[in-house]
Amino acid sequence: MYSPDQTKKLQQLTESLLKKDEKHPITSGEVEQLRDVLRFHEHRYYILNDPLVADQEYDKLFKSLEKLEQLHPNLITADSPTQRVSKGLTKDFPPAPHLVPMLSLENSYNEEDLRDWDRRVRELAKLDNIEYCVEPKFDGASISLIYDNDLLQRGATRGNGVAGDDITTNIKQIRSVPLSAKFSDYGIQQIEIRGEVLINKDNFNKYNKHLVEQNLPPLANPRNAAAGTLRIKDSGEVGKRNLEAFLYHVSYYTITPKHTLSDELQTHSGCLKMLWDLGFRSPMKEKKVLKGIEGVIEYCREYEAKRDDLPYEIDGMVIKVNNIDMQDQLGMTTHHPRWAIAFKFKARQATSKLRNVEYQVGRTGSITPVAKIDPVAIGGVTVSSISLHNEDVIREKDFMLGDTVLVERAGDVIPYIVKPLTELRTGSEKKIEFPTNCPVCGDPLVKPVDEAVWRCNNINCEAQVLERIIHFTSKDAMDIRGLGDANIRKFYELKFLRDVPGIYELPFDQIRTREGFGEKSITNLQSAIEASKSQPLHRLIYALGIRHVGETTGKTLAHAVKYLPDLANFSMEDLQALEDIGPKVAGSVYQFFHNWDNLEMLKKLESLGLQLKNEGPELTAEGNLSGLTFLFTGTMPTLKRSEAEAMVESNGGKLVGSVSAKLNYLVVGEDAGSKLEKAKKLPSVKIITEAEFLQMVNR
Repeated sequence: MYSPDQTKKLQQLTESLLKKDEKHPITSGEVEQLRDVLRFHEHRYYILNDPLVADQEYDKLFKSLEKLEQLHPNLITADSPTQRVSKGLTKDFPPAPHLVPMLSLENSYNEEDLRDWDRRVRELAKLDNIEYCVEPKFDGASISLIYDNDLLQRGATRGNGVAGDDITTNIKQIRSVPLSAKFSDYGIQQIEIRGEVLINKDNFNKYNKHLVEQNLPPLANPRNAAAGTLRIKDSGEVGKRNLEAFLYHVSYYTITPKHTLSDELQTHSGCLKMLWDLGFRSPMKEKKVLKGIEGVIEYCREYEAKRDDLPYEIDGMVIKVNNIDMQDQLGMTTHHPRWAIAFKFKARQATSKLRNVEYQVGRTGSITPVAKIDPVAIGGVTVSSISLHNEDVIREKDFMLGDTVLVERAGDVIPYIVKPLTELRTGSEKKIEFPTNCPVCGDPLVKPVDEAVWRCNNINCEAQVLERIIHFTSKDAMDIRGLGDANIRKFYELKFLRDVPGIYELPFDQIRTREGFGEKSITNLQSAIEASKSQPLHRLIYALGIRHVGETTGKTLAHAVKYLPDLANFSMEDLQALEDIGPKVAGSVYQFFHNWDNLEMLKKLESLGLQLKNEGPELTAEGNLSGLTFLFTGTMPTLKRSEAEAMVESNGGKLVGSVSAKLNYLVVGEDAGSKLEKAKKLPSVKIITEAEFLQMVNR
């Protein structure tokens, strides 16, 4: 962006301005020079990572500009470095439609996938060889920026691909995003550019260390930290987290009259150069332009080998047809462009030692073995505990205490143990003895004939009681904020809380005397508990923790009765006649509502003010999805599961809990599992993406 002559001139100007003092202050006539100097040093620090002044020197110049603008408000401009700083909290994030939809990329997981994609591109383009641009696939949060007449007008999240949330105030806290850029030099009047916001590994670790020092929980991983930060309402807090932004795609632009299309805008690599020259952090140094797919594959291999040495997280590479006209010719499907593909790296792996196995008791009595391994870092996350699922997994994979084990993070998220490295055994390893009695209450464990899981059938087992209370208060159930896992366990230990109804009888006078419970936190907790009494019936049913009853089945049961205890009058046949309820679910529901203790608990909850009557709105009978059934599996690119399910119901559709002949559409996200495999075997079930689902909703 800055030539050697410009750099020399601006550095000399910096030295001159730094010599100013109270006797010879910077004047209003020098304000534009001061802004130019500050922008120059922001570029050196945040884009090039090569600062030419100390932090305190930059701060001195910045404060001089602030003082000048306070004395002369008429001198303030929209792109002044001081205008990054926001006063107060952001009230909300209004919707922001994208100028061009932000589509997902098709994924490939091996070299053959890439060769097959290249073949399809060559056939459509009617060429023997294609020029590609290859760049890292940054593992952060997607953003869209709009500049109008050289000024940053709006920053938005990806959202559902058609519209996101307006996060302009928070985007301005990211120093690698220029508040203004001379797009007009290229004849551009308005432009929309895409990118990724992330936190580099060093800054992530520093911020987590700061949180731990304040006795606050550390952030999970850089990707989630970046996405969460963009939605913080306090922009000052956003600034503290040192976010960075890579801008890597021009999605839309308008050319001013009398200008012709510049050479840079005719190729993707040219667009990256334009962004770099204008002061953006584009992947200019990371990208490579290559002819033919074999060179692309080799470059992907190189980057995968060095991914752990990079200062930021990447989870693959993106390959794009370099010529923009050819991109337009190739076009796109309903959910991804044909001219680009993402090559996903293999799951991260590491080795560790299996030191112990602990046994957790769930709310329905299920016993889950949890491996305790030597802490090992995999992809920026330290892993020390991993679920082994059940005894059969332990026996089938032949795990032994003391084994060296291969650990992997599926999708770079969920850790699991791939296998023991039996060739490294020394003979000192010990067999894992699965318990025959509950590790908490001591009751004998039982294993139903049709299940792989051992269970404790003592419903008064302390571990089950605790887990039921935790589930009852969780976000998707009664959503009692402030009564989290730690507080529930603490209150249980102090005998302030012994069962689910006890939530509504907490002794707040005694809680006030405990350390860590101020008046504000108690008031907030009381309000959350009171608000939960008004939750709709289907959430209460889900909160009860009935085995096999999820959110969808909870809604089915809620719509079947006007008063919850009436379910005690349903026979097994009555229950199975309801939508998507089979023998297993019906059996659980029947047992729950024919248990005297459970019915007494419902009476007590009602006496404490909870809503046991179905007073919610009826399901919408008409809409774009009327008469159709849906099921969601995997992680959706933009929608939360609850948001997607609400869309179905508000548009007249129905939700089912499993794959069967009753299902019309299975909506598939990332890391889809057994439901997808089962749906493939049923010709009547249509498998669609989130983008296709949204098209059905909005048609």
